[in-house]
Amino acid sequence: MKELAGRLTALDPDAGAAVRVIAYFDRLAESRAGLEPLVRAAAVLSGVPARLVDVGRGVRVRVEADGTRRDFDGIPDPGWPSASLTPGGAPALWLERAQAASPSVVDAVILERAAGAVRGVLDRTRGRVAGDDPALVETLLDSSAPEDARLHAARGLGLDPGASARVLATMSGRPRVVPGRPEAAPAGVPPGRVGVGPAVPVLELPESWVAARTALRFTAEGTAQDPGPCVVYADELGGIALLADLVVPGAEPPADVRALEAAAAATPWLLATVHAVVSTASLRAAAAEINVHHSTLQDRLTHAEHLLGWALRTPQGRLRLQLALAMRHLVRP
Repeated sequence: MKELAGRLTALDPDAGAAVRVIAYFDRLAESRAGLEPLVRAAAVLSGVPARLVDVGRGVRVRVEADGTRRDFDGIPDPGWPSASLTPGGAPALWLERAQAASPSVVDAVILERAAGAVRGVLDRTRGRVAGDDPALVETLLDSSAPEDARLHAARGLGLDPGASARVLATMSGRPRVVPGRPEAAPAGVPPGRVGVGPAVPVLELPESWVAARTALRFTAEGTAQDPGPCVVYADELGGIALLADLVVPGAEPPADVRALEAAAAATPWLLATVHAVVSTASLRAAAAEINVHHSTLQDRLTHAEHLLGWALRTPQGRLRLQLALAMRHLVRP
């Protein structure tokens, strides 16, 4: 392999470097290296920090280019070269290199070999992540499938048929099944908008999936133009979940939603302001939430009431506003 790498380097430096990378990771795999040595190899070989994040298995490893492990916060830059651990899965391994005009062949080989080795270690030491096999998940969530088939699918996903689990709905449309007790927050919630179904016995997961999809419709991006929670729990919606059956996605919005959209188009601060009003315990708390003075909030509410056509500082007006904001989410395609 060394001789081949030397010959290739004379002809094509990138090809020679790629062969050396392959040989290096093969040696690590043969020695059954752990996660940190594999991430360290990716960092040292690429010359930039490398990070591994597998939320479902609770893995977070980052190594500097000099081989030093350092903890990290924040989310990866979408411009960084990356690789997933499963076909079609979300990126889990990154090289912290600024996006270049043309991707590096060597970076691509490093990521491919490192991801394969990491996947082997995780499957060997931590088992399969629940909910990562689309065919088994589809069977598990199909209420018309035979009970034996659904129990077999649960075992294949690493779920205990006698324990509780819940379903997560994301904007990708692909459900994720995670174990979890009813009183515990689920582990492995991915970033972005997520609807969380209730924790139920394994054979009742089709109902959790329906509830998770409903909860997803109530989520928001969490921005000034789309304020609201990114993660919504179905079992916290209560009776407001009934709105989902009344408001059809993509249909003509109700009158209050149209009024809200028109007011927001004319006033950039409106949506964040009215959301703060309905999601906090008092107007002073709402003012603190959006970082404005209490008197400024009062002025804004006066203006918003003029644009919307109803009072916002009465219990009835706040309820009407809360329903309008919820229906604004539900009416989206």
